[in-house]
Amino acid sequence: MRQSRALRLLDRLEREPRADRLIGVLREGVRSLPLGRGRDALHGRWLGHPVHPLMVQVPIGSWMSAAVLDLRPGRSREAGLLVGLGLAAAVPAALAGAVDWAELHRQQQRVGLVHALANTAAVGMYAASLACRLKGREAAGRTFGFLGLTAVGLGGALGGHMAYRQASGANHAEEVPHVVTRGWHRVGGVDEFPAGRPVRRSVDDVPVLVVREIGGAVHALAERCSHLAGPLSEGTVADGCVQCPWHGSVFRLADGWNVRGPATAPQPAFDTRIVDGHVEIRLRQQDGEADRRAVGTGAGSAPGNTG
Repeated sequence: MRQSRALRLLDRLEREPRADRLIGVLREGVRSLPLGRGRDALHGRWLGHPVHPLMVQVPIGSWMSAAVLDLRPGRSREAGLLVGLGLAAAVPAALAGAVDWAELHRQQQRVGLVHALANTAAVGMYAASLACRLKGREAAGRTFGFLGLTAVGLGGALGGHMAYRQASGANHAEEVPHVVTRGWHRVGGVDEFPAGRPVRRSVDDVPVLVVREIGGAVHALAERCSHLAGPLSEGTVADGCVQCPWHGSVFRLADGWNVRGPATAPQPAFDTRIVDGHVEIRLRQQDGEADRRAVGTGAGSAPGNTG
């Protein structure tokens, strides 16, 4: 089956470099915003996944409802209220989207730029629609509203492409618990893991980050960052955490918790032990199954145990 025309256009957009200079300027501008801890809130770290898709439901729902009312005579006032509500809700939704966009791969940012332009056009159309309604120009208000809804539809299609085809905002470490087999896996001798330095190993073809602390405790996490699969073994280890070298997400070595974004999901963590001078790791079970099995058989040790 031949690729659809729309997909061919989107593939070309992903490879089109002419807007890269503008993207670089906009990216640095968004990154320089003094958002403080609000940046992680806008990423959706508190929610466990990006908050932008949730926030856009309010403006889209409001504008869709306004379009339905515009099809019925005499409901322009109610439609105008919904247009205004959508405009107000679009501002924080756009800010959350921009914060996420600034931490994406360049191919994703190229599509995201057009996505943002389509939604900006929609906001402009709806602002014009509201202005016309306030001046009593109902027909023009409805026309601008339907044009805005068309732009929103285009922006939504591009957003779907980013989310589902380009995996923007997806958890890139989600498959680890489904791929790594149960039980202990030997990953190397203790002397292969210099204290305080991240080392990359592989278990069942899954990259794993192993860090031996100066005190002797050994920690192991999935090596590919949950944000965009950045190589944590090339990151910086400090204060019991590892920082991704690509976009700066910080994960706690003890349990993989995402201390700071843009990652919204933690890293899968492994239990560790040392047997005959070799480090062995086992995927940590979130439901306690591994702990029950260890107690029942007398095998295993506490997470991070080095003895």
